[in-house]
Amino acid sequence: MPNNSRREEFSTHRKRKNHPFFKVFLLIVLTIGFAGGTYAFRLYSQAKTAVNATYHPVDDKKVSTNIKNGKPLSILLLGVDTGAEGRIDKGNSDTMILTTINSQKKKVNMVSIPRDTMAQMQYSNSDKFNVQKVNAAYNIGGSSMAISTVEKLVNTPIDYYVTINMGALSKIVDAVGGVDVDVPFDFDYDWQNFRKGHMHLNGKQALAYSRMRYDDPENDYGRQKRQQQVIKGIVNSAMSLKTLGNFEKIMNTLSDSIATNMTFDEMMSVYQNYGDAAKSMKSDHIQGENAWINGASYQVASTKELQRVSNKLRQSLDLSQETLDNEETKQNARNKTFFSNPNVQEYTVYTPANADVSDNAGNVATDDTGTGTNDYNSGY
Repeated sequence: MPNNSRREEFSTHRKRKNHPFFKVFLLIVLTIGFAGGTYAFRLYSQAKTAVNATYHPVDDKKVSTNIKNGKPLSILLLGVDTGAEGRIDKGNSDTMILTTINSQKKKVNMVSIPRDTMAQMQYSNSDKFNVQKVNAAYNIGGSSMAISTVEKLVNTPIDYYVTINMGALSKIVDAVGGVDVDVPFDFDYDWQNFRKGHMHLNGKQALAYSRMRYDDPENDYGRQKRQQQVIKGIVNSAMSLKTLGNFEKIMNTLSDSIATNMTFDEMMSVYQNYGDAAKSMKSDHIQGENAWINGASYQVASTKELQRVSNKLRQSLDLSQETLDNEETKQNARNKTFFSNPNVQEYTVYTPANADVSDNAGNVATDDTGTGTNDYNSGY
């Protein structure tokens, strides 16, 4: 078992400004606003039709009135690994960013949630006990479970979600006529060749350029930079006059690749009433500790770190701070040695007494053997 610092593995999860998936959301909103002032009704109508096709409400979630009332709002951005490499399953949400927008304070806060963060899956109609990596929530229960799992993890209400699949990237790039990027170094990936310097990429090239990670000296962080280049190129091309002729194609591409519970009118309101907030965008992330749970590599966030993030998010939504009390804090209390000794990397997930663990494929929870008791609440 490696004994190097647990922080080293997660050094790539540094603060990231202007995350690419947030920019995809901005692309939709900006394109709608641009249409309203250009070809007027025709483009406006096309945009409305395309955006309406992306609308997918969450059945068990109350419709938010925050946008209507001008209150701070929260959006969970999900980048899903479907639509690329021939995948046809639901996939995991390998990119998860909880974004808050406060129009009064004119601030946007983005908190990245590392895909391997340990989390208790939140089922809508049962108390089933299932601890997984947080990115599995989307695979198990779609956007609804992803929302409820993140809400519980950081004790923050989520108003909206925006899901985009990886296959959308190549489609969008082709729809805007390609993108210009500055390649930082030579590399080959997915049968595509990239050479240092300026390059104009088509959709297939852009997808490969955005996915490569292991040959990047900055690993995930370098990949994020390249993704940002591609999305910036998409925004620049989409906003140019030469792209107006492809407007309908662009909007149709977005409608085929994006799902959200935000209506067209709500998007228009965000564009009109929350636009100034984007001038001040702050980035953060949940910092995890490298942990091995039943032989699988996880990131476990300390209770102190989860509380810090919760406080920040709730403050950005003008909510009072509350002490976290969830499954993650309970498990952390049972693993005090893990946090006090940097050489300990084994983390034990304890199953609550009388817990329902039926039909939980991949559940990493272990029996409460070896602790001297089967009382789940003892020691908290």
